[in-house]
Parts: sequence; C-alpha cells; structure tokens
Amino acid sequence: MEDHRNQFVAIIAGYEAEMQAFLATNPGLPSRFPLQLTFPDYTLSSLMAIAKRTAALHQYKLSADAEFVLRRVLQRALANPSRREHFSNARFVRNLMEKAIRAQSSRLFEQLNPSREELMTLRPEDFREGSFL
Repeated sequence: MEDHRNQFVAIIAGYEAEMQAFLATNPGLPSRFPLQLTFPDYTLSSLMAIAKRTAALHQYKLSADAEFVLRRVLQRALANPSRREHFSNARFVRNLMEKAIRAQSSRLFEQLNPSREELMTLRPEDFREGSFL
C-alpha cells in the first residue's frame, strides 16, 4: 500500500467498535487510514422509503396494513438497545423484505389461482414480527 499510495485507495468499513479494535491491532494502521467517517443510522422514514423502493423494484406493493406492521417492526428494531449496537440499516430492511417475499410465496402456494393483485401484494402476515426481531 505504501509504495503505491498515490495510485491506490483502500476503504475499510464496519461497525465502529470493531473498526477501532482492528486499527489498534497494529500501531501503523491508524496512520495508514487517517480519514475516518461515521455514518449515522437511517431514520425510520428513510428505512420505510428503502423498503417501499425495494418492494417496487421487485414489482410488489405493500398493503396499508402491511405498511403499518413494517413500520412497527422497524420502530422496534431502532429502539431495541441490544440490536442498536449492530443494527445493519438498509441491510436489515433488505433482509426483512426478502423474508416477507418468501413468506408471501409460501402463503400463496396453498391458494388456488391467486389473482395478479394477490401475487404482487405483501400483507401483514408476511411480516411475522417474531421472525424479524
């Protein structure tokens, strides 16, 4: 890295405490990574927007009740101190949406000839709260 420092950029990312521990493993590391940025967590409204965008990208939509349940799941995740330390922001939302889509697929598997509307709508039961927190 040192020999090619004008041609090479290294970006390391992770949770703050773990990154500090990593930099402390070698006395030369902090001087090699002099610029450190801390990004704040997304707000609830930003996480909801990410979830809606994720759904739309996959041609799904959220029922009003599903949106309410999703908001509640996200509020609990943001407020839960044990989760806050390693809350993964958009990754949490992506994982949550992927689980909901799988749950919706399983739910509709039992249904004969679901309508296109049913196939493309996520409902509250697709966000089984216990499985997300």
